[in-house]
Amino acid sequence: MDEKEVGVINIIPFVDIMLVLLTIVLTTSTFIARGAIPLELPRASRQAGEALKTSTIEIDNRGLIFVDGAGTTVEGLPQRIGQVSRDTPVLIRADRGVALQAFVNVMDTVKNMGFRRVSLQTETRN
Repeated sequence: MDEKEVGVINIIPFVDIMLVLLTIVLTTSTFIARGAIPLELPRASRQAGEALKTSTIEIDNRGLIFVDGAGTTVEGLPQRIGQVSRDTPVLIRADRGVALQAFVNVMDTVKNMGFRRVSLQTETRN
């Protein structure tokens, strides 16, 4: 049995696939160029000044504590956030190199003061 060589390659399926890929790229590039999908958000009656403030506690890698940008110690923490409403959200931002005990001391102080809305800021892994 003699096999015959194929002398012609059909490129029509290849062209079809390339056109589909081109369509996908062009469609998604319009979303990327704008930065986001355009939305018209609903309006609320709350005034801008009525927005709930967040108190931020930061612990750097040396264990220094800052409340809304002002330096303090664990012992001085109750005086710094004592006048803040207990319904105010508290955001704790701790450096990943900080000793665990320093973080636990701050968290314990905040919880013992009666703050109910306490959260820890983290970053997602890539």
